[in-house]
Amino acid sequence: MDYKTLNAMGYGFLPEAVVMVQEAFDASREAFLRVDNTALYNEGKVLSAFASCGVMASHLFGSTGYGYGDVARDTLEKLFARAMGGEDALVRPQIVSGTHAIYLSLRGLLRPGETLYAISGTPYDTIQAAIGVVETPGSLMEQGIRYREQPLLAGDILDLEGIQKTLEEDTSIRVAAIQRSSGYSFRRPISLDDMKKAIEHIHAIRPDVMVFVDNCYGEFTAIQEPTDFGADVMAGSLIKNPGGGLAPTGGYVVGTRAAISRIEGSLTVPGLGREVGSYEASYRPYYQGLFLAPSVTANALKTAILFSRVFAKLGYAVTPQPDDIREDIIQSIQFQSPEKLIAFCQSIQRCSPIDSMAAPTPWEMPGYEDQVIMAAGTFVSGASIELSADGPMREPYTGYFQGAITFEHGKIACIAAVNDILRMESL
Repeated sequence: MDYKTLNAMGYGFLPEAVVMVQEAFDASREAFLRVDNTALYNEGKVLSAFASCGVMASHLFGSTGYGYGDVARDTLEKLFARAMGGEDALVRPQIVSGTHAIYLSLRGLLRPGETLYAISGTPYDTIQAAIGVVETPGSLMEQGIRYREQPLLAGDILDLEGIQKTLEEDTSIRVAAIQRSSGYSFRRPISLDDMKKAIEHIHAIRPDVMVFVDNCYGEFTAIQEPTDFGADVMAGSLIKNPGGGLAPTGGYVVGTRAAISRIEGSLTVPGLGREVGSYEASYRPYYQGLFLAPSVTANALKTAILFSRVFAKLGYAVTPQPDDIREDIIQSIQFQSPEKLIAFCQSIQRCSPIDSMAAPTPWEMPGYEDQVIMAAGTFVSGASIELSADGPMREPYTGYFQGAITFEHGKIACIAAVNDILRMESL
């Protein structure tokens, strides 16, 4: 499709913006093929899980009251565990976000006097508040849980020597936590190979230490998940990758039976745990969303690759690089000016199916130290598996782009963003 065809629909794109994105598309075919092969493997894995769990039409309906004996809910949790490489799972609409799933997990695994050890550096802003790095009522640290962290080595690699030394010195450490994705930092995600080495190393040194992985944005980007090679627990949001763009809310925790049994009491009430919790609305979006997740994640990955290639060509610092192996769906772009970051987010908003007329501006978002700008004209409010972009208003004014349920949407949005940046640079 050329710029004349697009402009006939009312877009008003510069010819050079369309040509630049098409050239980036043509140069990305090998990377796209890798993504498609991963999606094919993961779809087979998910489909096999559906069959082995005996999912039936009756499992798509909800429940009321206390939720005792909710077969649909229980089967959904078995399905997630099977599809994502765990022994057990908690999958609930009542888990309101990825941050909630992470906090829930850590609160269940840790006891007062024990230490949480973040081995991938400083966590994401909202997790800092949940831990208590940023003083917050009800945080883990306020409840008597200690905290320490291990910086990454150059190249965004986990520091195995530093981890070993700390684990040998500090016997109070009970959970070693890894944040797979970058958060609001300009680093590559933690690779699965690096994670595998660290998990094996930790379990060899301290079998009593559980490894927790914040898996947000990373689900189905590779043919394995952290639980496939020994992570005790991983957690994330259902309005990201594993919800396939259909889940309206919710979060998941997948892991070993021993770990899930510790966490489930924190989910509701000790003594009741996972046995209660109803959901009257249909479970269909959760089952169908998981079924679609490998394909939808692939579309988001291909969109991120396209943005990476075209903005790198424009001279912007990007991570990951266009031909890097992808470990999550996030693409970071350093704009070096607040005006360009705002313009980028506004371009994404204008190319959204919902609230396209809105103009995102920076605001004081709860849980963040800096003002944040967010573009998300999504069918599910805030769903970052849908086309979205955001970033904190601090130097070097990095935009974090993610999502796209369809690659065609992602491609049009890429043209729009390039178009607006080219117009700004020509002023």
